[in-house]
Amino acid sequence: MDLINSSDYLINVSPLVRNSTRFPDPGSKARSIIALSLLASFVIGTITNGLYLWVLRFKMKQTVNTFLFFHLILSYFISTLILPFKATSYLQDNHWSFGTAMCKVFNGALSVGMFASVFFLSLISLDRYLLTLHPVWSQRRRTPRWASSVVLGVWTSAVALSLPYLVFRETHDDPKGIVICRNNYVLSANWQSKEIQAWRKWIHVACFTGRFLLGFLLPFFIITFCYGRAAQKMKERGLVKSSKPFKVMLTAIISFFVCWMPYHIYQGLMLTKNHLLSLQFTLILTAITVSFNTIFSPTLYLFIGEDFKRVFKKSILALFESTFSEDISAQGTYNLNSGA
Repeated sequence: MDLINSSDYLINVSPLVRNSTRFPDPGSKARSIIALSLLASFVIGTITNGLYLWVLRFKMKQTVNTFLFFHLILSYFISTLILPFKATSYLQDNHWSFGTAMCKVFNGALSVGMFASVFFLSLISLDRYLLTLHPVWSQRRRTPRWASSVVLGVWTSAVALSLPYLVFRETHDDPKGIVICRNNYVLSANWQSKEIQAWRKWIHVACFTGRFLLGFLLPFFIITFCYGRAAQKMKERGLVKSSKPFKVMLTAIISFFVCWMPYHIYQGLMLTKNHLLSLQFTLILTAITVSFNTIFSPTLYLFIGEDFKRVFKKSILALFESTFSEDISAQGTYNLNSGA
């Protein structure tokens, strides 16, 4: 999740924006909006995703389906926990006050969360496709052991694809004394050399291309193809009487596109660094859609299942009843002891 690269833009462009008489200081406004989006996403996402994980792990029957969804929500949960640190950096005029090690770890973890969530969404759509079009194969091969192997493969791939951002990420002191957490694609302290800048640009383009192909284009194709073929087969066989499943599949495809496309557009514009207003707008839009994605996507994918809705409502109701009954019991004990 490379809002982690937004600092590259703010370092190079914000001074130009600040010195312009036409645009007094939109950079600070953008950072405020982004920070508020990240903080709101952290609060809501931590609570909702934490509840989802609890219900999936302890309140539902452990199946391949619940196992896949558990790890999908876990990928969102990991990214959500790190958002306050990014928000703090934005609120401090992009100053990073948590050290070089945390600069690498936090942003590497965000990248792992992004790749893992996208891959798990692709895996779940592929699983729906196999269940619908190849039910016999699914019954034979779709076992807990198969699910464990596939999940391990997803997490391993996400970590491997995130290693460059763990290696390249470092802190840098700008002339104003602000510590910036940013990518140094050639691991060189010489930021002024034209040759070094050319290599840095080339590696940046390679990283962007790989991230766009593997983190968006390929998963989007898999999700669209799998849900499209599954919907077509369900319609041909008359497996459903209402249009709700088809609307859910279409919503899943659209939500994936809407939530992640602004992010990749922003990363592409980052390579040019010429369109100041476009960069500002897409940066804000990216923060909002990616933050919204951590809340909306788990809710969409989980609550389309009647079993999860029923178990979730029952579990939450039981949790509140247990909490309140303990409070009432404690209050009664207190009153009894006071009377005595």
